[in-house]
Amino acid sequence: MEGLPAPDRERITSRTKIIPFFMTHFRITRKSGIPLIGSLYFGIIDRGTSLLQVRPSCGCNLNCPFCSVDAGPESKTRATSYDVEMDYLVDAVRDVARFKGDGVECHIDSPGEPLMYRMLPELITALRQINEVSVISLQTNGTFLDRKKIAALEKAGLDRINLSLHALDPAIARMLAGVEWFDIDRIAEMAKEVCRSNIDLLIAPVYLPGINDDEIPRLIRFAQETGAGKRFPPLGIQKFEHYRYGRSPKGMKAQSWWQFFNRSIRPWEKEFGITLKLDPVRDFGTVRRPFIPLAFSKGEKVTVEIRAPGWIHGEKLGVARDRVVSVFNCPKESGQVRVKIVATKHNIYVGVPV
Repeated sequence: MEGLPAPDRERITSRTKIIPFFMTHFRITRKSGIPLIGSLYFGIIDRGTSLLQVRPSCGCNLNCPFCSVDAGPESKTRATSYDVEMDYLVDAVRDVARFKGDGVECHIDSPGEPLMYRMLPELITALRQINEVSVISLQTNGTFLDRKKIAALEKAGLDRINLSLHALDPAIARMLAGVEWFDIDRIAEMAKEVCRSNIDLLIAPVYLPGINDDEIPRLIRFAQETGAGKRFPPLGIQKFEHYRYGRSPKGMKAQSWWQFFNRSIRPWEKEFGITLKLDPVRDFGTVRRPFIPLAFSKGEKVTVEIRAPGWIHGEKLGVARDRVVSVFNCPKESGQVRVKIVATKHNIYVGVPV
């Protein structure tokens, strides 16, 4: 929490002390023998494009009521938080980037808040040295940003910050952050500071129908007035979705994609004279590239070695063929387990005991 002013650090510390904190912390190192491909929680995710999701950690300091992964201090499902040894992660990115070829974007994100990773500026500096990497971007909720941190990220070579900003009204912003100490005025000021730096800013709100309808136009105006979108689009409005292990505001219904684009995005585009429906190739230079070859096929039975506790209760992380396999309802704390692979999409592997 070193990125926050002292009063905010005190509020966060006070807040987390009164919440039962049950998460185990597990560090993924080279010596741990846990690969950095195969997990949704850490490492590298390849979705068949020139963009790589780089996940150095998965902790979070907010309790957003619409969180897709039930992150934060008040999580009811999360059992383990991970962070990855920096040099180990950089070497893995280097290998995958070499496979992908020139023009790779490393998007540093997390099922949480990436700025909780203490060596983030050093990670960005190291990623910038990889020949195939042309863009480095970061997803953040903004709570750890201050002038010193922004300057460090700029010096390290960060190209873009995707700021998860869902409302400018203080009461709505606090409600959507799920914490009373959330200071939208301070975060808005840091957004302006980013725009004054060489780092580009993309404001990325989640649209929650019936909750922040009036806030999205305010955020569009804010992005236009602050100078967001110097090189990339100024806004990336996200559609709310329900997820199995996520949280949803009471009574919230997800729009269809047709409703999202035709009843929400297009009217805002007409009102503000701005393109809000983004195109990966046109707006970010993200193009199709071959997937890292799959290590397993769906339905295959394989023996995995249990190496770490799982991200949620009842789950363990197994290792086989230099890949991580998330084993649900795992009967063992360690040792070998025979599993059936039930998911392989994007090199993210899930198995169940057989």
